[in-house]
Amino acid sequence: MDRSQKSQAVTSLKDEFSSAASVVVVHYRGMTVEEITDLRAKARENGTKIKVTKNTLAKIAANDTQFTQLSDSFSGPTALAISQDAVAAAKTVVAYAKDNEKLIIVSGAVDGKVLDESGVQALAKTPSLDESRAKLVGLLQAPASALVGLLQAPGGQVARVVAARGGQAE
Repeated sequence: MDRSQKSQAVTSLKDEFSSAASVVVVHYRGMTVEEITDLRAKARENGTKIKVTKNTLAKIAANDTQFTQLSDSFSGPTALAISQDAVAAAKTVVAYAKDNEKLIIVSGAVDGKVLDESGVQALAKTPSLDESRAKLVGLLQAPASALVGLLQAPGGQVARVVAARGGQAE
């Protein structure tokens, strides 16, 4: 990798860090190419990117971003799970690590706060932004649905009484 390629890689990674809400650092020692490809495919489904990069380039790219504190985690065979959703990267990595013990979670960061492995595990258990929105909409719609049901009930009762009286009159 020559100097211009390194510069381009740092710029690209810095752009990824700047637009990301969360980053999880993992070690992938012993994983096969097929396993890494499978991890990338699963990550892509969740809106997460898996980047394998040189540690020195990742340290340079992390400088002056909200993920500066992750620089200490960049050692060994490092891969980065980068996502614009705060929990997507953690969910992806934790789910894959359950099935493949070769993937080791080192650390992570969300909005500038560094997490250790247990913090990443806890973050993976929280609902995603879409799930939270769906729950909120459900909670907001429940009272309206109940109110509509209550308003329709008296009219239905009157109609049933009238129909019953009509049946008796005949």
